[in-house]
Formats: sequence, C-alpha cells, structure tokens
Amino acid sequence: MSSPREKQKLATRDRVRKAALELFSSAGFDATTTKAVAERAEVATGTVFVHAKDKVDLLCLVMHDRLEEATTTAFTTLPGGASLREQLLHVFGGVLAMYGKAPELAAPFIKHLPGATGPNAERVNALTFDFLGRLAALIESAKARGEVDDDVSSLAVASNLFALYFFALFSWIGGFVSHEGIMPALEGSFDLQLRGLRTRRVDTTHS
Repeated sequence: MSSPREKQKLATRDRVRKAALELFSSAGFDATTTKAVAERAEVATGTVFVHAKDKVDLLCLVMHDRLEEATTTAFTTLPGGASLREQLLHVFGGVLAMYGKAPELAAPFIKHLPGATGPNAERVNALTFDFLGRLAALIESAKARGEVDDDVSSLAVASNLFALYFFALFSWIGGFVSHEGIMPALEGSFDLQLRGLRTRRVDTTHS
C-alpha cells in the first residue's frame, strides 16, 4: 500500500504531466518552457525536474502512457488466423493511428526520441524493447506456420521492420509523406522485407 508521501508524489507527477500535455498541445513543444509547465501545474519549477530531466524527458512522460496503451491494444486485438503480414500491418497501424490523433505531440516526440535521456525516456525505451520482443514472437510463430525461413533471426527481422517503420515516421514529420500515406509506403517496405524471408524449397532435381 502506498504511503501518503508516495501518493502525493504520484499526484504531483500527474499534475505536471497534464500541464505539459495541455501546453504542448496548445502552444507547441518548442514554445513551451518548463517554467510555464510549473505555473500551469501550480508547482515550483524545481518540482518539474523531480519528475523529468528536461523538456524532452517531460514529453516522454506525456507520451509514455499513450504509447503503452496503443501497443498493448494492438497486440491484444490481433485478428485470429492472420498472416504475419496482416499482423504487422495491424500492430503498426494501431500505433500510427495513435500518433495521427495528436501530430503536435508526435512530431517533436519522434524527432527527439533517438537522443532522449532521463527516467521517462528510459521507460519509453523499455517499451520499445518490449515491442521488439513481441514482434520477434510474431515472427517465431510465422516460422512455425512455414511463412518465414527457420534460419533467420527473429529479433534481427523485428529490428529491421522497426527501422522501416521509424524511417516512415521521420518521412511523415519531415513532410515527405502525409499521415494517410504512411501505411501504403510501409506496406511496400514490409512486402519487400517479407519476400526475402519466405521459406525456400531446395531444388533436388539436379543433385
């Protein structure tokens, strides 16, 4: 059971998170200062840094729960009997839909995440590693169904797919593709990746 001090700390953290969310959404990430977040949350500026290392880490605090919910929902609602391709499009499509609902948060988050540090950034990174593990599990299941060659590394494939997805995200926030255009582009990239993973029958006619 949480102590009164722990409950107060969690309540303050939630106020800081909500204040940051409101300001990042209305004023924009670049224009928002940690001082403004503190004033909106009605806490001292130093209190903000108890819960986040810096402004980028504060953005990670805002995005963590959204990202966790989107990924959990995507994996727990996988359609039964779906192929690996269908599963991948379902999972990544769910996460992309979450980003599309709040582009004012998604753009700076995607831009700054690769170099982000701090406790909240670490929690987001933990989500990413968990995501990769779940992708690898899907690929292992696809191997058992004969969709993917047994010789390939499931984790390496998961990493490749994630890299294609992250590139697509950067193309979006860079203005090279619309949010609606991400999935068609990703489908093409995934199809090319999956084509090279299919099981190969050994030709014994000339042996």
